[in-house]
Amino acid sequence: MDKTVKEQKTKFQADYRKLAELALKMREKSYAPYSHFCVGAALLTESGEIYLGCNVENASYPATNCAERTAVFHAVSEGETHFQAIAIAGGKKEQQCLEYVPPCGICRQVLAEFCDPEEFEVILAKSPQEYRVFRLQELFPMGFGADDMEV
Repeated sequence: MDKTVKEQKTKFQADYRKLAELALKMREKSYAPYSHFCVGAALLTESGEIYLGCNVENASYPATNCAERTAVFHAVSEGETHFQAIAIAGGKKEQQCLEYVPPCGICRQVLAEFCDPEEFEVILAKSPQEYRVFRLQELFPMGFGADDMEV
């Protein structure tokens, strides 16, 4: 069940607009010469730092990296491994009116590695004023995690 930001009250609510703005700006930096589908992400850590990412495509498609993972990997490379929320904005390069773009399955798995799915918030942004907020658990029910490795 999703809720608009106006309906949902959380401790990160003040950051939603800022994160959405940053994700939209990062979308402009995407390298997407093949799909022309540009995605930007802004990841909020528990320490209050924000790490940014955009999708980077490659002619060899498996070498492509999504915006969400770019932001997570940047944060981890700086020693951050505890996250609160991520904003994602995406759409075709020339598209003016964006749709809500959820993270792909691989990005959901990567987020689940570092986040509490019941607490971590995923903000899908069309604009700084128009976005929806989900818990990772809603987008990735029954995700595979470290606990599943203990057989």
